[in-house]
Amino acid sequence: MRRILFLMLALASTLLPGLAHAWWQPDWAYRKPITIDGGPKGGAIGGDAGRTPVLVRLHTGNFNFQDVNESGNDLRFVGADDKTVLNYQIEQFDPLLGIALVWVDVPALSAGAPQQLWMYYGNPKAPAYGNGQRTFDSDYTLVYHFAEANVPPRDTTAYGNHGQTAVVSVDGTVIGKGAKLGGAPLMLPATPSLEVAAGGKFTFSAWVRPDKLGANQLIYARRGNGAELLIGVDAGVPFVQVNGKRSSPGQPIQAGQWSYIAVKSDGQNVALLVGGHPSVSLPAALPALNTSAAIGGDTEASSGLEPFSGAIDELRLSRVARPDALLLADAVTQGGDSHLVAFGTDEKQAGKSHFGFILSAMPLDAWIVVIVLGLMMILSWAIMISKGRFYAATSQANAIFMKLFHETAGAPLDQLGRSNKVPEQIKQDSSLWRLYDVAVDEMRRRHDRGYDMTAVSAATIDAIRAAMDGVMVRENERMAKRMIWLSTTIEGAPYVGLFGTVIGIMLVFVVAAMAGAVDINSVAPGMAAALLCTAAGLGVAIPALFGYNWLGSRADAIGADMAVFVDEFATRLAEEQGDGRHLRAVQLQA
Repeated sequence: MRRILFLMLALASTLLPGLAHAWWQPDWAYRKPITIDGGPKGGAIGGDAGRTPVLVRLHTGNFNFQDVNESGNDLRFVGADDKTVLNYQIEQFDPLLGIALVWVDVPALSAGAPQQLWMYYGNPKAPAYGNGQRTFDSDYTLVYHFAEANVPPRDTTAYGNHGQTAVVSVDGTVIGKGAKLGGAPLMLPATPSLEVAAGGKFTFSAWVRPDKLGANQLIYARRGNGAELLIGVDAGVPFVQVNGKRSSPGQPIQAGQWSYIAVKSDGQNVALLVGGHPSVSLPAALPALNTSAAIGGDTEASSGLEPFSGAIDELRLSRVARPDALLLADAVTQGGDSHLVAFGTDEKQAGKSHFGFILSAMPLDAWIVVIVLGLMMILSWAIMISKGRFYAATSQANAIFMKLFHETAGAPLDQLGRSNKVPEQIKQDSSLWRLYDVAVDEMRRRHDRGYDMTAVSAATIDAIRAAMDGVMVRENERMAKRMIWLSTTIEGAPYVGLFGTVIGIMLVFVVAAMAGAVDINSVAPGMAAALLCTAAGLGVAIPALFGYNWLGSRADAIGADMAVFVDEFATRLAEEQGDGRHLRAVQLQA
């Protein structure tokens, strides 16, 4: 019964989409659920990262580019409440190649329970999203995606710290395009937003791929007034150097492979992370730095340090010390084999038919009536299904029992019960077996009390018949159990629907009167919604009526079988024992 109710509730949830998760805006035709899981089964970031820009990779394996605008202007990301619009930034969108890279601003990324967001698309008239710069919070002072080919990289934050020199574009990097390093360094501007105060906080992160593992190759260099902050790779071992003090060797990286390197300072210590995991720590505070910085080389030609030879991608600078969980999330979600982001099946918004307009016009009282009728429908269908299965099992078991009973004609009446020919399932389902069992039990009790069972009197036969009639009454009550709900549904559902219709029509006329104008356009939707309640009541009552009549006929057939069996058993008892013949092999056992 519980399983049936569960299935009916699931069916009702599909038939009442208005009660399910609302659609964000009707102009968007499609949406895709996206699950962000930082737990052990997902990204395994190990802690709360807070506000995090998460990379969403779309390709032909998880997204249909035919239903979205060519430029991706109609993409929108909405929170789990289907109301909060999230900031996002498109790094690459190529429907011809079937590739898209989108950065989504997730307000709170944690290692706790997975969270869901929705990606909406399919609106040809949608304007381009204008808040892409807000995808990265205000503490990100520089973000280079290197999405532009062979030009100075563009800063995608609101600070506009664009590169001062052009870079050679590299395809096939970790995230779309990257930049080739090895010649002249990429110079960063000296702007107030990139200044580092003495003892200030700072975070550098980037993906790097060294072509060779040379000595003292610089990835990031910033000098000024005798102070320095250097980040590089020495013979395959990343290092950070502050005012001549270098970190001890830590986790190495490999030539020809992409590695995620991050450096952060909390004001007292400088930590170096490789692959999102802490590698080494340097007890030093950052000096004041307000000069230009260099990527892939040094700002001083005579420093004796070598430029970095390789490629770089997704360069970020922050004026805060980013949490380890966020840096690990960056390393996990930006890599090619990310388990942080999972995609669900696309959903399509059904076009508004006439029925859809009626549903949208239904007031709260009409929805209450429809919900009540829906519950009545679920319960009535559950009863009809369970009763149908019960009657089918009983009828089948009775047929098998009668066949076995007829096969024992001429043998003692109790032989069928003592022979173990009746399977346990038949004993459980057959109502005729229960009639037979009580009759044999009556005969046994009379034998044990000294009655002469070789010549059964008419009174004894009547007593056994009465016992069988009592069991038959109980069986009929069992078959009629919960059938009263079906008859109540048949009679009550139309009245419940009519009640909703009357209330709805009253409200329509009251609202029209208060508005001071009555026309077909103002009253027709409310009238249609009110009449829907009556239609819903009939829709509940009519199937219940058909089911009630069908189940009633099945119950009458089973009842007739029981009545016939009682008469047949009494007749056979009178023939075998009521005429004075001795029971040749009857041994009624206690």
